[in-house]
This record gives sequence, structure tokens and C-alpha cells, in this order.
Amino acid sequence: MTRVPIESLMQAASEAAALAADFALRHYRTGVAVETKEDGSPVTIADRGAEAAVRAWINARFPGDAVLGEEFGEIRGQTGRRWIIDPIDGTKAFVRGVPLWGSLVAVVEGDTVLAGAANFPAVGESLVAANGCGAWHNGSRAQVSTTSVLSEGTVLITDPRTICAPITAAGWDRLSQAAGVCRSWGDAYGYLLVATGRADVMIDPIANAWDVACFQPIITEAGGVFTDISGAATPFGGHAIATNAALAQEARALLTSANA
Repeated sequence: MTRVPIESLMQAASEAAALAADFALRHYRTGVAVETKEDGSPVTIADRGAEAAVRAWINARFPGDAVLGEEFGEIRGQTGRRWIIDPIDGTKAFVRGVPLWGSLVAVVEGDTVLAGAANFPAVGESLVAANGCGAWHNGSRAQVSTTSVLSEGTVLITDPRTICAPITAAGWDRLSQAAGVCRSWGDAYGYLLVATGRADVMIDPIANAWDVACFQPIITEAGGVFTDISGAATPFGGHAIATNAALAQEARALLTSANA
């Protein structure tokens, strides 16, 4: 595999996410037709066109790399590197004219996410990070909060109706009741808020790799903790939780606790 400096991969992820975001933004609040995929989720020309644009960009600059995207599946590569794309994370918000959506790109080698970027064009914010290079929000260092007491914290979830194992209903109830604020500012936007210290816990009971892979280096480099609900430091567990450092253990413990 041709070695690429980690800083170059971070810059490339940022450029790819911005490309997807710019394409999607051109279709935002334009009344685009909405189709329903087999899994029941919505998709538009903006999703497909943004992913196609990023795939072409990657193929031109990193030929031979594998690519996995939400809309067009996986193309195997020969280099050992893989790009993971979610052209619009938060399509349900996108099609309703709500600005809490983002375009996500991660660069992975094996099971290690080397770099990740998230671009939120409708709110004018972006994140990028790479292992050992810090996390950056609109060009300045990103930092998670220092909140250490749940009653002073903000807990987010993409959709509480999707609670499933390993989260228990009782555990979610305990965590949400213990929090000072509990909101469903979920999808990619929730991770943006945690990475920049505006929220303290973000939970995805169900998560695909393209939903969360980019956020592992972003949250970690911002001083937080990113794991699956069971505590494994991976974006490939099928669920995810991002927190500041102080609340990580308590939040996971509460989520998986059984009925009293």
C-alpha cells in the first residue's frame, strides 16, 4: 500500500466531505422528490449525487482504495485503505427542511479509522480529525466539555424509539431522567455538539459504519470517548455512544443496567 501522510488523509477527508456537502446543499429546501429505500429510510437525488461525486473524487486521487457508501454499497480495493461515505446523514431532517444534517467521510485501514470529517453546510460548521493530529472545528481546535455530573449534562439520542439491546429500556429511562437536559438532536448533529462541548452524551442505539466511523477520531482527538454501547472502541459494533471523558463510564453503565 502506498503510504500517505496522516495529515494528507485528514485534509483529503475534509475536502471530500465538503464536496458532498456542497452538492447536497444545492438541493436543500428545493422540493426534491423523496423515494423510500427497502429499509424504510428516505433517499433523494441529493444523497445519490453527493455520494457519486465523492466516489469519483476518491477514484481520481486514491485509485485502488476501497469505498463503502450508504447509497451504492462497497467497491473492493487493492491498497488496504477504505473510504466510508454517508453523503447526507440526517436525510429525514434534510427532506423536511431542518438544517441538522451533515456529510460524513472516514478513511479506514483495517479496523482503524485514520481520519474523519463531517461537514454541516446548512449551519456553517465542519469537523475534521486524524489520529494524533487533533480535532478541528471550523479551523479551531475542538474540545469536549468538562461536565462531570449528569444532572448538569445534556444527553442526546437520534431516536428513543429505536432503543434495543444492549441498551435496556430501564437504562435509557435512568440516564435520560438523570440528565439535566435530554434532547433528540441526533444523527450526525449530536456528535458535532459533543465534539464541541455543547452536549455531553450522544447515543445511537442502531448505527451503520457510515453513520459514525468519522466521529471516532473526531471525538477522541477532542478529548472525549467514542465506543459502542458495550464499551469497545469501534465504530463497527452496530451501535455507538460518544461522551466527554468524565461521563463515559457512568453513561454506558446506566444504559445497559437492568430493571431494579
